[in-house]
Amino acid sequence: MSKSERPSRLFRNLNAKVASIPMILTALVVFVGGTAWTVLYSFTNSKLLPRLNFVGLDQYYRLWATPRWLISIENLLIYGVISLVFSLVIGFILAALLDQKIRFEDTFRTIFLYPFALSFIVTGLVWQWLLNPDFGIQGVIRRLGWTSFDFDPLYNSSIVIYGISIAALWQGTGLIMCLMLAGLRGIDEDIWKAARVDGIPMWKTYLFIIIPMMRPVFITTLVIIASGIVKVYDLVVAQTSGGPGIASEVPAKYVYDYMFFAQNLGQGFAASTMMLLSVMIVIVPWAYLEFGGRKRV
Repeated sequence: MSKSERPSRLFRNLNAKVASIPMILTALVVFVGGTAWTVLYSFTNSKLLPRLNFVGLDQYYRLWATPRWLISIENLLIYGVISLVFSLVIGFILAALLDQKIRFEDTFRTIFLYPFALSFIVTGLVWQWLLNPDFGIQGVIRRLGWTSFDFDPLYNSSIVIYGISIAALWQGTGLIMCLMLAGLRGIDEDIWKAARVDGIPMWKTYLFIIIPMMRPVFITTLVIIASGIVKVYDLVVAQTSGGPGIASEVPAKYVYDYMFFAQNLGQGFAASTMMLLSVMIVIVPWAYLEFGGRKRV
């Protein structure tokens, strides 16, 4: 076919483009439209029902002056750092161990991944029972004779977020392990052979050769972990319902409570807009690293 007879770029794969129109419209109307609607009404004093009575940045000033929101942000930062660091480190170590072609690898992989199949509600209830001071871990060890043993993070307002983080790590580390294991299995065997021939220690091979080669895997894993951190809600509700008091509040629960219990839509929209901003802080650098930062050949 001559160059003049080829269809223009607009009409190439026309059937596929026509088939994608419903999804594009859905994304525009539901996601983009819903997001714009939320941001717009965050500048109003909407209560039970949305209304276009603009009050400027009053909702945001009120939001950042609320102790409950500040505690939510502090908890999210602590939870985020713990989840990000420990899930990456533990997940990579487990993946590296499984990558040694050990016996019963499939069995161990299934065991480590199984908690991820559970919902956060189930995980929260299980760990609520395990961390109960009367009949959980603390109660069992005390009945064995160690009566001074204390381990009740969910009932201590100063460390409750750490108890929630334990449950999150138990559930999510298996997925990170599988992602890391898939990345390790994609490394060419010749690289390992060359490192052994050169006498490079195992830890240096991982640190200076393997991990840099797994950059796309790490970036994807970081995005998955970060998105889970921002939207954490059901795990907190299942374990503590935000208690003791408001010690384990998180932004998602703050948004839900203000929109559906306090009947203050404007405040809930402002809080959800701040959550959207935190998501953008994660997504924009990822998009730049994956697409914008690549050198064009």
